[in-house]
Amino acid sequence: MLAVKIDNTRAARPHTGLEDADVVYVEQVEGGMSRLMAVYATRLPDSVGPVRSARESDLELLRQFDRPVLAFSGAQGKLLPLIDRAPLEAVTPESAPGVFVRGPGRPAPHNLYLRPGRLMDDLPGPAALTNGFHYGRPPADGAPEDAFTVRYPAARTTFTWSGPGNRWLVSMDGAPAVTTQGERLAPATVVVQYVTVRRSAFQDFLGNNTPYTETVGSGEATVLRGGRAYEANWSRPTAEDGTSFTTDEGERMNFARGQVWVVYAKAS
Repeated sequence: MLAVKIDNTRAARPHTGLEDADVVYVEQVEGGMSRLMAVYATRLPDSVGPVRSARESDLELLRQFDRPVLAFSGAQGKLLPLIDRAPLEAVTPESAPGVFVRGPGRPAPHNLYLRPGRLMDDLPGPAALTNGFHYGRPPADGAPEDAFTVRYPAARTTFTWSGPGNRWLVSMDGAPAVTTQGERLAPATVVVQYVTVRRSAFQDFLGNNTPYTETVGSGEATVLRGGRAYEANWSRPTAEDGTSFTTDEGERMNFARGQVWVVYAKAS
């Protein structure tokens, strides 16, 4: 399975290959900005990017999968030993220069792309998605929802329901999020997962502390599917476990078939 850290500044958009991901995670990084982690198990795009640096939180997040490939560009020097010891295969421009290319039309560092076909022949399939997600009919309740916005200190992500497409149209920082072909990014299910976001032991070159997003534990979530919002609870007992989502009545929360976006929001 392949996981790719993807830049999400304005200069990095539109993204390439994001529409082929099975799961897209959105997390807060330095300066209140957001960054993406795209996970691929069933479809291998020709190109993915722009690729950016890894964070400590990524190691905990990826422990739920069986030795995934993590493609990224750079990390804090003190973080690199932790990445080396993590149960994953790290792929960087230094370790595998032939699988990365610089694209035209954008300045560095917003122009680095992964060519997955140069890295692997195929993907393991849906069985590799051991993240605890289940698919099926929605619960009977849920409130009608036209749009939902998650705000970070310096970024925001909005999901607007499209009935004709039966999808949630993504906007980032007030602008439609599109593919390099001009089509809207549009997952079938969106999970807003309320988690602890704390200071880590790392910081960027400007001295900004790197937030650590805790994905092990339990808490509340809002699940968006079918033009409705469902209140849910999440639980992930250990880093090796996937995350289970249940209704307030304790029933399993099913997702709609198709791409899932998980946005980590700071719990109040």
